[in-house]
Amino acid sequence: MPTQILMPALSPTMEDGTLAKWLVKEGDEVKSGDVIAEIETDKATMEFEAVDEGRIGKILVAEGSAGVKVNTPIAVLLEDGEDASEISDAPPARTDKEPEPAEKGYGGPIDAPVAGEDGSKAPGGGKPAPAATSKEGGRIFASPLARRIAADKGLDLADIVGSGPRGRIVKADVEVAKPGAKPQAGDKADTSPVAEPVAAKEPAAAQVPKGLSTDAVKKMFADRETEEVQLDGMRRTIAARLGEAKQTIPHFYLRRSAKLDELMAFRATLNKQLEGRGVKLSVNDFVIKACALALQQVPDANAVWAGDRILKLKPSDVAVAVAVEGGLFTPVLKDAHQKTLSTLSAEMKDLAGRAKSKKLAPHEYQGGSFAISNLGMFGIENFDAVINPPHGAILAVGAGIQTPVVEDGQVVIRNVMSMTLSVDHRVIDGALGAQLLQAIVEHLENPMGMLA
Repeated sequence: MPTQILMPALSPTMEDGTLAKWLVKEGDEVKSGDVIAEIETDKATMEFEAVDEGRIGKILVAEGSAGVKVNTPIAVLLEDGEDASEISDAPPARTDKEPEPAEKGYGGPIDAPVAGEDGSKAPGGGKPAPAATSKEGGRIFASPLARRIAADKGLDLADIVGSGPRGRIVKADVEVAKPGAKPQAGDKADTSPVAEPVAAKEPAAAQVPKGLSTDAVKKMFADRETEEVQLDGMRRTIAARLGEAKQTIPHFYLRRSAKLDELMAFRATLNKQLEGRGVKLSVNDFVIKACALALQQVPDANAVWAGDRILKLKPSDVAVAVAVEGGLFTPVLKDAHQKTLSTLSAEMKDLAGRAKSKKLAPHEYQGGSFAISNLGMFGIENFDAVINPPHGAILAVGAGIQTPVVEDGQVVIRNVMSMTLSVDHRVIDGALGAQLLQAIVEHLENPMGMLA
């Protein structure tokens, strides 16, 4: 029977997206692994691959359609011998927040089974097993994966009673079936051991934060000239997650300044030596390295809040806020403590460039225990950043300013950079946060030590 291709969840928190572009048209033959569409999430534009072989029988959602809910049918895939006339009308687009199980097609939640039951591809990208027929000659409806498993186990699909929609034979049915066993009509396979997971859903991940209603605000400014800007997926997510963060995370703030004179001189020397390799280190590269090393020195602060417990990380995975049109990304530099300054610089440039074109994959901007937000290049002297959950802390970095300071009883001018560490008090207490910030300052003021 025709297989529905469903709107995929390309990240654990995705609930809807924009079908940006179809790369196939009705009648096209596709193979497992072929890219068939581009999907825009709240953070990125990602390619969507076919799982099974077949022919695109019908496109149900036009390209450019926004707000398409996860697990909404977007197209229909036909197998050999199937005709477009077999395609029934697709169910209406989903508007609720809870995705359906992905059994009816493929393209479900990122961690959920797809393509029948679990989205497994045919070994070596092979062709799905042919459709089976019953003893009476009628067609037996079974998912592609169920047919493959049945063929491998030497099972006759005519002897298996399906437990899927409209009696369709699914993976669980063939896994519990034995050669030669003939279940009684009405028997159902116990599917509880292979219950299909759904994408992890965070509270209000794509909802507009509560406050004054739209109508109330419009009425307030009814006599003023305004321009209405609709929220896109990124802005909705930022508003919801940071609104929730500020309301639910007990923030406290620690402030320190670091003298950058040695760092600036050392940076100039390194850049001159690295010029032939096309490498130019920024102050932010040193800040990333300093934070990564500090998290290793103060391991209890290298932690995240996990709902009812704290998770301590071994590696220093440092997220860095990158401004993009309409919002921001926080790509994560994994194992930053083990990487050289030049490697961190190159990786950061790559991540920032792809972030601005919304080409990052979810695993590149999710995770990390600690974040950096640097507005110094915009002349901001100091500010307080909001923690991005589940991070335990975020460092707000200001501009280096020529400032008079007292050293050995003498007033001298130094390049001073102000920093504010926003801390989740559930994860990090005041003294521990102070140790972490002290370690960051020591590395910035003694930059040669970061090469040891």
